[in-house]
Amino acid sequence: MFDLGVGYVLLVAKEMVVELGDGRALHVYDSGASGDGFVVFWHSGTPQSGILPGPLLELPQYQHIRWLSMDRPGYGASTPLPGRRVVSVAGDVAAVADALGVERFAVMGTSGGGPHALACAAMLPERVTAVVCVATLAPFGVDGLDWMAGMGEAGVAELAAAVQGRAALRTYVTTADPDLATVFTPTDLDALSEGPYGEWLATTVKRGMAGGLDGLIDDDLAFVAPWGFDPARITAPMLLVHGGEDRTVPSTHADWLANRCRTAELRLYPDDGHISILDHCAAALDWLAGRNGDDSGGK
Repeated sequence: MFDLGVGYVLLVAKEMVVELGDGRALHVYDSGASGDGFVVFWHSGTPQSGILPGPLLELPQYQHIRWLSMDRPGYGASTPLPGRRVVSVAGDVAAVADALGVERFAVMGTSGGGPHALACAAMLPERVTAVVCVATLAPFGVDGLDWMAGMGEAGVAELAAAVQGRAALRTYVTTADPDLATVFTPTDLDALSEGPYGEWLATTVKRGMAGGLDGLIDDDLAFVAPWGFDPARITAPMLLVHGGEDRTVPSTHADWLANRCRTAELRLYPDDGHISILDHCAAALDWLAGRNGDDSGGK
């Protein structure tokens, strides 16, 4: 085990750099577990590095899972990619999987990682076996969804700045002092301070932001631009997990996706918010494991 110096000890994961054909580099995490070939590519939230989700890696029944992840462009040690769209992640994930000799894998994303998990499922149908999204956003500007309705004041302000463009968003994120109580419920705040995911979240956010604001800015801009794919095209089994009290990403986003994605199953937890919903990730992993066929993992 190793200590990242910010109060949370993580299970060992091999870290490496994958060079891409366009001259960029991605900082990649690989738990290295082999087991029965069950591979899960983790998509971290915003603004986070790709540090693997310690509380899930520690589950004794899933020690056989091989977890992969990466710092999205602009986060941690990954090269920024200004103007990236949500769909851009699919090519990066395919390149990482190829570099590591992994053919097929499941994807799991929380919060801002949810759209990126959906992109992989939509664009890599021959490789993605199943997808779990926890507290995910839906596409911006789509019919049938008032996208910012129900979001807390701080979230609305940040994403409204993103709609105005890069300069306005950079000004906002460098000068604002958001009130977290407007986007996190009391249950969320308790989970941050006392729950199993609190220290992990502090670690992954600190490491993700260590190199600056590029990752956060590019994520937000991608969320409010056309994503570059239609979630309705996803053919892999899909599980959507959401809290009914979520003020960061209202549950109407999950409702919209569930109503348009034919393979989707929605689990709505009425009393949970954006952070406390993470307590249901283990159950979501159970669902994912149930869809791990003999041919669904890496080589």
